[in-house]
Amino acid sequence: MQKARIKLSSTDVAKLTEVCNQIVEIAEKVGVEYSGPIPLPTKKIKIITRKSPDGEGTATFDRWEMRIHRRLIDIQADERALRLLMRLQIPDEVSIEVKL
Repeated sequence: MQKARIKLSSTDVAKLTEVCNQIVEIAEKVGVEYSGPIPLPTKKIKIITRKSPDGEGTATFDRWEMRIHRRLIDIQADERALRLLMRLQIPDEVSIEVKL
C-alpha cells in the first residue's frame, strides 16, 4: 500500500499542533496506519538592523527573529482518508504539502 507524506510548516505553533491533531484524528477514524507528527528542526531566520538611520550616535541594533516550526506525518494512502484530508480547514498561517 502507498504512503502519503504530509509536511506542515508554520510560524504559529498552536495552529500547527491543531492541524496535526486533526490529521491524526482522521487517520484514527478511518483506521489507517500513520506515524507522526514528527517534529523537524525549527528554522530560525534572524535579521539584525541598526536603529539609527544615519551614522550618528551609538551603534545600537534591533534584533528580529522569525521561527518556522515544521512537522512530518506519514499516513497510509487510503482513498477515504485522503478525501477527508482534502476537506480539512487549514488556517492561512499553516503551509501543507502532500506527496504520494
